[in-house]
Amino acid sequence: MLTDRFGRSIQYLRLSVTDRCDLRCTYCMPKGFKGFEEPEHWLTFDEIERLLAAFARLGTSRIRLTGGEPLLRRNLPELAARISALPGIRDLSLSTNATRLNRYAYELREAGVARINVSLDSLDRACVENITGHDSLTKIMDGLMAGKTAGFSPIKVNMVVMRGTNDHEIDDMVAFCIEHGFILRLIEAMPMGATGRNTEYVDLGPVQARLKEKFDLHPQAAELGGGPARYLATADGSASIGFITAMSQHFCATCNRVRLAVDGTLYLCLGQEEKFEFRPLLRGGASDIELEDAIRAAIELKPQKHEFREQPQKIVRFMSQTGG
Repeated sequence: MLTDRFGRSIQYLRLSVTDRCDLRCTYCMPKGFKGFEEPEHWLTFDEIERLLAAFARLGTSRIRLTGGEPLLRRNLPELAARISALPGIRDLSLSTNATRLNRYAYELREAGVARINVSLDSLDRACVENITGHDSLTKIMDGLMAGKTAGFSPIKVNMVVMRGTNDHEIDDMVAFCIEHGFILRLIEAMPMGATGRNTEYVDLGPVQARLKEKFDLHPQAAELGGGPARYLATADGSASIGFITAMSQHFCATCNRVRLAVDGTLYLCLGQEEKFEFRPLLRGGASDIELEDAIRAAIELKPQKHEFREQPQKIVRFMSQTGG
């Protein structure tokens, strides 16, 4: 097993296949942002496959494809098929805004992607346009339903809760997800770059207590994807709601994940600057043993916890640059 210096087992890698996106969500990427990574710096599919194979040999078994918007990366189903075929990879999932999922859902499912997370912060067209910068609700809904038809299971809906923007819609989103069999995950906004710091964070503790009472929710012990959410379920077990509380009640002690950016930079924590560059090794003739040694060295850099509350100005990179 790949274990960091605090005894945490690193089983989960989030792979950003592009830092570009067709939306401009207010908490993720600034409007008019043009500082994208040059395509020649993107890891190729061969480089990604080789590096992820090394991670898998060391015990990392869960891979999530992220971005930016990962469906902007050309031939993504091909990459998904190559990753899902790697020995040791037992779970391949995708985070997407779903605007293009209607086109790619079946291909991705056939390629081995089992689960998807879809960003949807509102059910109101005007609110979605305000958050994303585009009139995108119809495309997102079409993608969601295409994912359901294609057989992804589970489908999780990620809602970043923002005070004065969409916090009044939480109950409607709960009802929508229960109706369609989706798992809702409510997320506290994090101060990633100026965009994140400008977002009105909502403490989900009181929200959780209220929903628990209204919908008769109970703690859920079942593991739902290996991520940071803590789940409550309806009494009959037919619906689940997750809470990602990075600000009010962090989960750093059990963090099992790292993030690989499109340029081969491994970020060890969303809220810290520690990182490791793999592209020079991949393009410099490093052997498989050298890659594995580099992964072990990188994991040693993983910090004990973030400092979003203590130092909210610390992280200047945007969420889209890190990999969702």
